[in-house]
Amino acid sequence: MPYYVHGADQPDVLDGLIELSEAHWSYMDRFADRLILRGPTLSDDGEEHTGSVHVVDVADRAAAERFAYEEPYWSAGYYQPLTIARAVVLVDRPDDAPRALVTAEWEPADLTELAPSLLEDDRLSFVALLVEDDGSQSIGIVAAVAAAPSEAADVIRPAADGLTGGVAMTVTARRWQRGGRSQSDS
Repeated sequence: MPYYVHGADQPDVLDGLIELSEAHWSYMDRFADRLILRGPTLSDDGEEHTGSVHVVDVADRAAAERFAYEEPYWSAGYYQPLTIARAVVLVDRPDDAPRALVTAEWEPADLTELAPSLLEDDRLSFVALLVEDDGSQSIGIVAAVAAAPSEAADVIRPAADGLTGGVAMTVTARRWQRGGRSQSDS
């Protein structure tokens, strides 16, 4: 079952991230066939690493937590507290274009369907509903949107508000790009 894992960087950790990059890549290689989505979040200008996002298909929450907490950057203390949530993947279109990653979080709400028009939007390469571990209620959404972060949030906000029957508590958009070991990293 897929789980969304997001770790925001602690301040001033770039040198440590670079130093541990091979350990990070080697660790991720172990999960390559189970990583549905992955990549760094970036500063507004796209120049600085600000965190990492993964959607990994594992057996259960315990396995998702092991994946997250055994990762070398987390083990070295380079991430602030992690977000780990079960994900129901609704859209996953391969695309390497720079994107914004939009997340919305809310108090647990009854599951409702997303408007089909959102799922057909060409700007979306990835959409997952975040749910309680038992799958009974929604708690958020994560989407990769081909737009600047300020515009991307506006693409997802109506869907998030519709899913909650009101106003989503928090909608955040960050620069993001699909990641993974490139041929030059091998």
